[in-house]
Amino acid sequence: MTIQNAIENYFKFTGAKSFNLTTALVDMDGVLYDSMKNHTRAWVKLMKKNGIKCTRDEFYLYEGMTGSDIIKMKFKNGAGKNITDDEAAALYKVKSRYFSELGEPELIQGTLSLLQALKQAGVQCVLVTGSGQQSIFDRIDNDYPEIFAARITSADIKRGKPNPEPYLKGMAAGGARGNECLVIENAPLGVQAGHAAGCFTVGVTTGPITEKELYKAGADLVFKSMDDFTASLPELLTILKP
Repeated sequence: MTIQNAIENYFKFTGAKSFNLTTALVDMDGVLYDSMKNHTRAWVKLMKKNGIKCTRDEFYLYEGMTGSDIIKMKFKNGAGKNITDDEAAALYKVKSRYFSELGEPELIQGTLSLLQALKQAGVQCVLVTGSGQQSIFDRIDNDYPEIFAARITSADIKRGKPNPEPYLKGMAAGGARGNECLVIENAPLGVQAGHAAGCFTVGVTTGPITEKELYKAGADLVFKSMDDFTASLPELLTILKP
């Protein structure tokens, strides 16, 4: 799909008549960090220790949900057990410890250059994630210095992705409307959330989720890598930031 076709389709879906990009709403896992492989290992370890069957691949599809929502869903479906908020919080702490024990994830190739280019073009960046993984939050200011104007995390939301609430709160934090926001995502649930919030939503295939699945979830454009995204950014900015 061409960039021009993508923006035309966006206008048809949203009813917007124009676009003036001011804000990039940026996911964390799989966008800033190559962390999903460790998240999936930690989730599987937690579930197996609690007698719940699962596979690593399924957790890629849950990416964007809050940890509490994942735990409640899996315990309900896998063990017929209703988990309280306090129980979910305790279990998430265990999962977070398992994640930290696997070591620090690497940065996604090309993301820093992309975000720096956006900032240089006058676009503010807001982090929007359903994660509560403090060990990664502690790294962001060092790994992505002076990039993010605000952060929306699981502590700030009641309903995780695919509900649009995280991105609506990100828009509010940036003082922007849907036709002023670019969402950067790598997961179907996150794409659905950005799309539902009325933002121009870009998917990047940084993991096993395919280009087709991201388009199916509602992505306006999909790139195969952050470097490909960066290469197309000047053309995209010409259209989205007149």
